[in-house]
Amino acid sequence: MGLFVFLALIVLVVVYAVSLYNGLVTARNSYKNAFAQIDVQLTRRHDLIPNLVETAKAYLAHERGTLEAVIQARNAAVKGLADAKGKPGDPAAMEQLAASETGLTQSLGRLFALSEAYPDLKANQTMMQLSEELTSTENRVAFARQAYNDAVMTYNNRCEVFPASFIANSFSFTQAQPLHIEDAAVREVPKVSFS
Repeated sequence: MGLFVFLALIVLVVVYAVSLYNGLVTARNSYKNAFAQIDVQLTRRHDLIPNLVETAKAYLAHERGTLEAVIQARNAAVKGLADAKGKPGDPAAMEQLAASETGLTQSLGRLFALSEAYPDLKANQTMMQLSEELTSTENRVAFARQAYNDAVMTYNNRCEVFPASFIANSFSFTQAQPLHIEDAAVREVPKVSFS
């Protein structure tokens, strides 16, 4: 009878350990999926920018530096996203992505501020539509980033709580890095008005 109780306890411990491991895997897959949603929205944002620049080129021909800065910032953001896709949750990749997206947002802000001085550009239907789509995409990026950060928090909590921390450490489950944009002004959705 004692042997049966001992074996039953061993089986319960193994089942519990497997359950903890599976929970960690599920949480890790959840934050990776949430990052994939950020990827979709940032890719959409990056795809809108060349059209925006092309529309503005005709009106801002003598403002070439601003347009080139937007394109360079977009290319840096595309590279940052590509690097982060390979390592979602990696602290260095998340910091690089946040920095490149911050630079892109700042250069877009300069472009929109500059476009305010050109009434014809402000009234251009294509520019207004692209600006509206970009604003909508910015909102989607913010929601996707929030979902990703929530999934990272859940995963990190699972990795740190007792007794799951033993399983996490034994099977090399490392902490994931949330995606933070440090500049408070960048956290706000850009206010774009062409009316």
